[in-house]
Amino acid sequence: MRRYQVLSVPGEELFNTLVAIVARLFNVPVALLSLVQAEDVQFVGNAGLPGTSSVPRADSLCSVAILQDGITLYEDLLLRPCHLTTDAAAQTLKLQFYAGCALHTTAGYPIGALCVMDRQPRRFSMPERTLLDSLGQVAMSLLDIRSALVSDPTLLSSLRDMLDGHVSQSLDRIGTLADLSQWESPDSDEALAYQQSILEEATYVTRLIQQELQVTLKRLGQ
Repeated sequence: MRRYQVLSVPGEELFNTLVAIVARLFNVPVALLSLVQAEDVQFVGNAGLPGTSSVPRADSLCSVAILQDGITLYEDLLLRPCHLTTDAAAQTLKLQFYAGCALHTTAGYPIGALCVMDRQPRRFSMPERTLLDSLGQVAMSLLDIRSALVSDPTLLSSLRDMLDGHVSQSLDRIGTLADLSQWESPDSDEALAYQQSILEEATYVTRLIQQELQVTLKRLGQ
């Protein structure tokens, strides 16, 4: 974790860009990139919770996510709350849904989580879980790059531009598909087809981003 301590200051624009993209891909109001520390959980990337930079570790579902394999999922926190944390943060922020993916270093140590949250219950399909896991890999690659380039704002800016460039057209397409799906009954064949197209587009752009990040990591010798 020591290697990533330099990242524990919230508000990093690169990470804010990433979680804003994640929030739009899943159509949720909140997405966070967290680093779990001894006493608290720092949000180094924050979309949807302005003014909230950290919460006590005992209140954070991300502190549960780093202990799990796969996706940590609470589809309805009112109906089935997490008993491993207090509910103070969830109640204060009026959160009812949580899905989080643990972030592991190359040595296998969990250091944080990428999560999406909603203020209403929702289902989270297996393809959505796979997508969140892939985005978690993107987040970990960005953390590795950022920790290696503390003093190189030029490359960090180019990475931000790369994220925006790859994603902007895909987000437009996803937004159009989401708008079209609203005209259909939720469980109709048409609505399900739109949702499948949204997932395919999101998966495609996630794969492109991760490929570019892997090239950058190899260039840096990481």
